[in-house]
Amino acid sequence: MMPQKMPGSINRLEELAYNLWWSWHEDARRVFRSLDYPLWKSSVHNPVKLLHQVSQETLLSAASDPAFLAQYDEAMAAFDAQMNAPSNWLKHPGGEPEHNPIAYFSMEFAFHNSLPIYAGGLGILAGDICKEASDMALPMVAVGFMYPQGYFHQHISADGWQEELYRQLDFEEAPISRVRSPDGGNVVAEVQLGDITLGLGVWLVRVGRTKIYLLDTNLERNPEKYRSMAARLYVAERDQRLEQEIILGIGGVRVLRALNISPSIWHVNEGHTAFMMLERVREKMAGGASFDDALNAIKATTVFTTHTPVMAGHDVFQLPVLQKYLSSYLKAFGPDRDRILQLGDENSRSDGQIFNMTAFALQTAAQRSAVSQLHETIAKKMWHGLWANVPEDEVPIKHVTNGVHVCSWVAPEIYHLFEKYLGADWTDHQDESKIWDRIMAMPNAELWTAHQALKRKLIGAMRESGRIRWVDDNIELKQVLANGVLFDNEALTIGFARRFTEYKRPALLFRDIERLKRIINNPFRPVQIVFAGKSHPADLASKQLLQHVHGLAMQKDFQGRMAFVEDYDMHIARYLVQGVDVWLNTPRRFQEASGTSGMKASLNGVLHLSVPDGWWLEGYNGANGWSIASDFGPPRTGTAEDEADSKSIYELLEEEVSPLYYRRDRNGIPHGWIRMAKEAMRSVIPVFSARRMLKDYTTKMYLPALGVTSPQVS
Repeated sequence: MMPQKMPGSINRLEELAYNLWWSWHEDARRVFRSLDYPLWKSSVHNPVKLLHQVSQETLLSAASDPAFLAQYDEAMAAFDAQMNAPSNWLKHPGGEPEHNPIAYFSMEFAFHNSLPIYAGGLGILAGDICKEASDMALPMVAVGFMYPQGYFHQHISADGWQEELYRQLDFEEAPISRVRSPDGGNVVAEVQLGDITLGLGVWLVRVGRTKIYLLDTNLERNPEKYRSMAARLYVAERDQRLEQEIILGIGGVRVLRALNISPSIWHVNEGHTAFMMLERVREKMAGGASFDDALNAIKATTVFTTHTPVMAGHDVFQLPVLQKYLSSYLKAFGPDRDRILQLGDENSRSDGQIFNMTAFALQTAAQRSAVSQLHETIAKKMWHGLWANVPEDEVPIKHVTNGVHVCSWVAPEIYHLFEKYLGADWTDHQDESKIWDRIMAMPNAELWTAHQALKRKLIGAMRESGRIRWVDDNIELKQVLANGVLFDNEALTIGFARRFTEYKRPALLFRDIERLKRIINNPFRPVQIVFAGKSHPADLASKQLLQHVHGLAMQKDFQGRMAFVEDYDMHIARYLVQGVDVWLNTPRRFQEASGTSGMKASLNGVLHLSVPDGWWLEGYNGANGWSIASDFGPPRTGTAEDEADSKSIYELLEEEVSPLYYRRDRNGIPHGWIRMAKEAMRSVIPVFSARRMLKDYTTKMYLPALGVTSPQVS
């Protein structure tokens, strides 16, 4: 609760602050920003923290200010309209499961930087799905973990080494609220691990109409070891990782039951949460069903999405370890105990002593999805062993290509241009390709002016970050330079921001370092490159790779045109995808299932430069960005692939990207560049929006899980 008493005329500010709906509605953000801008800025755009710190005098002043009240009333009217809007986008004979929602389970969720319980792309996608479900009034609840230390904050030392800092979340200043059990206590459900019975607490996050329930083991009744078990995301210690996944899957089901929520569809986002199906099979058998009937019933209403196109990326546990933690639990399956465990056999090992979470999920879900067209092909090949009796192309895995929540990632400057030239209701039609044809009539000068403003914001934020670190952290001057303080607002700026790991090849640009220097330091067409990203704390090779790239970025020969922005998170990501000119993506082929950062860039008119992998294989049309080494024949591997791709990047920068960017008219407008930016928006936004994605999930996965075969989408 807030320490201040809200004046009557603005007494719903607290309600608005505790619903992350404000995070993707500019009118709502404007309310908090205009209430106290210095606090809004210092809170890193966290209205809960702002309301805890704002003075009573400021609240009273705002409550009697006609201009502020007009903003407040407008935002609350929009909020109420969306919270109460009927779900009329989808019609089908079975009616809508308003009282029996879709339950969406994920190991991480990313909604806003004020709730840092995410590590990367998987969480961003999960958050975007929850937001879009709210926008579409699609009945959904979600289940995840509350990580009070979240993922780590990144600090780069003077020698370029990543240091991890963990900060305890201040629950009083986060947009969350405690869920109480029916008797008013903190324990909502219980889960047994070996001979220990743990109580589970629950936190509620409101994301528009969507409710997210986050599990918490930090309760007084639990042993100290288990109170801190879920403090951090993606721990490296295997036993602890298994414990987390047991609690999330089994405990998540029990929490929903305790809250009297009876989902009609269960959606498993990656294999981490697959024990959810185990618990539901146990429930059915406890009710008298045979193992086969229970399994078939659970499969029928379960949707599973796999995101990982390499076997090493899937969670695998030794069967004896699994049995140790589930010894008592597995007794409920009686003589079928071994049959349930066999569902986790990936059919690639002869000893049968492993349990693969993805294999288990694939065999306990009737609706299975990859996250791009190409990923579907890869997934069918990877998991063919589970269906060895059918041809590879008939393996029952479909695809729903990822999309992004447009209103969360579009810059306000671009949003207002869309309102002006597409219509005030453009968000209601964002997945309709025909409305995006209108964007070609948008004046080039207006789009260029908006983009330049966003670029100045990005570079200004980088300079401010460098200044603050120099003053507050007493860093060396060369580290200040590495923050991009010498960047030029007018120079072509390329962004490379993603998780630092070898397969994403962040060092590919430096393969011919002398050629790169010539490109960057071209006196007539200079180029700037900004890097950002984190390595997993336990991945020494990736941390060494990050150190290598950071060291290169600080070389004087690049004349201050290289930068590495620390502590990459959603806040920084927005500056980058909205403010750079080119978004660079260089994964090894077939190792990026989809990717979404390039979609976010494209919707802001930032041009994508990527290898033809993941979503870009579907999205690239020859006029909306560039494809790296797309014509060198069959995919190569290792050194040959690196050589071909690096040469292609250099050639594209020298012969196409830089010349097009610097080709201006007398007023300084690069018309060719802007035409390509418009084409990027026109071709990418409707096809790679979360709206299209969630409609695809509904028609391809959710409705079949309900037994509906001929849905009508309005």
